[in-house]
Amino acid sequence: MTHKTVLAVHPAHRDDIADLTTRRPLPGPGVDQVDPFLFLNHHGPQTYPPGNHGLPFGPHPHRGFETVSFILSGEMAHLDSGGHESVIGPGGVQWMTAGSGLVHAEISPAAFKQAGGPLEILQLWVNLPPALKMTAPRYIGLQAADIPVHEADDGRARLHLVSGRHGDTVGPVDSLTGVFMSTLDLQGEGRIHFDGLAGRNVFLYVVDGAIRIGDRAIDRWSLVTLDLAGDRLEIEAAPAARLLLGHADPIGAPVVAHGPFVMNTVDEIRQAITDYNAGKFGQVRL
Repeated sequence: MTHKTVLAVHPAHRDDIADLTTRRPLPGPGVDQVDPFLFLNHHGPQTYPPGNHGLPFGPHPHRGFETVSFILSGEMAHLDSGGHESVIGPGGVQWMTAGSGLVHAEISPAAFKQAGGPLEILQLWVNLPPALKMTAPRYIGLQAADIPVHEADDGRARLHLVSGRHGDTVGPVDSLTGVFMSTLDLQGEGRIHFDGLAGRNVFLYVVDGAIRIGDRAIDRWSLVTLDLAGDRLEIEAAPAARLLLGHADPIGAPVVAHGPFVMNTVDEIRQAITDYNAGKFGQVRL
């Protein structure tokens, strides 16, 4: 058994969107992707005043990948051209497979805009392999109560499992590509380990607090890249932490991205733009 080792630590860079505090660890200097994980925005934490304008993500298209949004605090409403609609609260997750193409909106509910309140959201883009780029779109909205929790280290580690398996706990999302996805809360000096990771890329972002992997200390707002060969990962809080943690088999295919489209060739990007302009992605009316 060999342990995953830290290759590099990549601090998130600040890139606010309107009045939304935003940090982006991926892509960033020195790391284009952690195949198949393409992009992460960390919005907040911040507190919106009463009478605010809410989230600025009105209707926009996607093709060729999946978006996974983690609502850590506050609320986010989802609407898409496939007819899916939900409002997800704290601790919930929105998993959208754009596939062949969707238009969606991620906005704040009217009650949040009126009353204000705390808000913190993570949005992760997960690539699809060439054979699934044009798969049928789908959407899964999960509230906190829908997501099982696996406890370790006498309750000092709490793994909120969205997809994949850890021990006897199975996440509610059946990932098209076998992606393991979770958030992890660690109390002071809490520990947890993961096995069977050889050949899988680990996506590890420290949302808050700090952790140790081996003798390496890693602070909040940092993305950790790890070696591919190791099959075991051990994480310890120092002294407490919240993490976004996933792992997956790398796809290994070319990535050609243009705004909201992620395909494998320039011609496929051109076709995506043509199809969107022709109305083939549908519409969302707010």
